[in-house]
Amino acid sequence: MDTQLPSAMEDSNGENSVAVDADLVKDITSRQYRPTLILREAWEGYTFANLEIRIKESTDLYGCVLWPSASVLCHFLDTNRDKYNLTDRNVIELGAGTGLVTIVSSLLGAKVTSTDIPEVLGNLQYNVLRNTRERCKYIPVVTELTWGQQVEQTFPSATHCFDYILAADVVYGHAYLDELMDTFDYLCQDDTQILWAMRFRLDKENSFVGRFQKRFNMEELYDLPSLSIKLYRAWRKDKWTARSTAA
Repeated sequence: MDTQLPSAMEDSNGENSVAVDADLVKDITSRQYRPTLILREAWEGYTFANLEIRIKESTDLYGCVLWPSASVLCHFLDTNRDKYNLTDRNVIELGAGTGLVTIVSSLLGAKVTSTDIPEVLGNLQYNVLRNTRERCKYIPVVTELTWGQQVEQTFPSATHCFDYILAADVVYGHAYLDELMDTFDYLCQDDTQILWAMRFRLDKENSFVGRFQKRFNMEELYDLPSLSIKLYRAWRKDKWTARSTAA
C-alpha cells in the first residue's frame, strides 16, 4: 500500500521541501471560505468532495472549534481517493469535534461512526446532519466516546470492525493521552489503518508520537512545517508485521 506523495525528505537541501509545503498549504487553505455577508448564524465554508460544506463552530468548548489538522486530513482523503477509497468502508473518527472529517468521509462514500465527548455531540450532530442529509449513501452515526471509558462495551470487537480510524488534532495538552493511546490500541484490529493528522506543539505532547511508534508502524504522508502539522498512516505492529513475515 505504497503512496507516492511529496515528502520533505526528497531533497537534502530543503528547497523541494519548502516548495511542497507551500503548494500543499495553498491548496488546503483554498478549500476554506467565509460568507460575504454577516448572518445571524456564524459559519465557515469548505469545499471537499466537490461539494460545499458549512461548519458551525462554538467558542464555548475547545472541541467545537475547527483546527487546521482537520482540513489537512480532509484534503488528503479528497485528493487520494484512488489509493484510499472510502466507498463502503467502515470508518470511525475519534474526537470528531465540529465534524468536518466525518462529513467529508461520508461524502466520499464511507460508513462513518463519529465520536466525541457528550458536551460536543449537539454541535457535532447539527453539522453532520446539515451537511450529509440526502447527500450520502450512508448517514453517519454520531455517538459518545470518552477515551478509555467503556470502549469495549460500546464497540465490541466481534461486531465493530473498522477499516479506518481517523483522527485530527486529538493530541494536545489534555490529561487523557494514555486513554487515547489505549483507545487507538483497542479499535485498531488486523486490517485497520489509522490516518492521523497532528499539530506539533509542546514536548510533552510530541513525545506521544514516540510512544505511539512502540505499538504501531507509522508512515509519514504529509509534512507541513509552516503549519507544524504532520499526517501519518499507521497500523498494528503485532498484526501486520506477523502476517507479512508469514507471507
